[in-house]
Amino acid sequence: MAFFERGETRIYYEEDGTGYPLLLIAPGGMNSAIASWRLAAFDPVRAYANDFRVIAMDQRNCGASTGPLDVNDPWGAFAEDQLGLLDHLGIDKFFVLGCCIGCSYLLSLAQRAPDRVTAGVLEQPIGAVPENEGRMLNGCLSWGKELVEKRSDIDSRTAEAFAQKMWTGDFVFSVSRDFVRSCKTPMLVMPGNDLAHPTPIGLEVAELAPKAELVERWKEPEVVPQTIERVRAFLKAHEAPVAAGV
Repeated sequence: MAFFERGETRIYYEEDGTGYPLLLIAPGGMNSAIASWRLAAFDPVRAYANDFRVIAMDQRNCGASTGPLDVNDPWGAFAEDQLGLLDHLGIDKFFVLGCCIGCSYLLSLAQRAPDRVTAGVLEQPIGAVPENEGRMLNGCLSWGKELVEKRSDIDSRTAEAFAQKMWTGDFVFSVSRDFVRSCKTPMLVMPGNDLAHPTPIGLEVAELAPKAELVERWKEPEVVPQTIERVRAFLKAHEAPVAAGV
């Protein structure tokens, strides 16, 4: 088992394949862990290990990863974990493929490290619409209660403050519409179709982002093989020169 450690944070990760680095950020909401890829339309490790250097990780306090709750900047803390892991692996530029909450993490990375994120794939982005008001916040509050029961170093007040800071927002929670309008990162956007992954959010991201491509039908079993090929072709088209040893 491989871990990246920094301060009180310990991140579990797995690597497979060779080539241009591809960071995978799994679905599952606050339980964004490698195992959650089994629930996705397809497993990108299996799909792309022959094409890229695939790096999958359990997010902080998911799966085998642990760390404190940052009540001041939750999205920033997760981005620091993700970038810290890539620094640890000696990786400068990289692709990101995110699903569900992974799309919001991806957009946060594109904002914080625009020169490093070469391209991104967004599978069923989460977001706030009137029909799902409070859904993500309530889910995080429940997750926090479970975490408090397991961790003596985290209390209920901290867990609630963390949830309120992370999920009391709009759009995709991690970044603003203004940022997406200005984002120059090439993106392939595949909208979701349920309350957790509202179709209007995916469509809006694709409309706002100046270098976005939209794939509206992608997750039905009969089209998944074509989706896998579309994602592969999109990423291959945006490979940049990689430093020796990366």
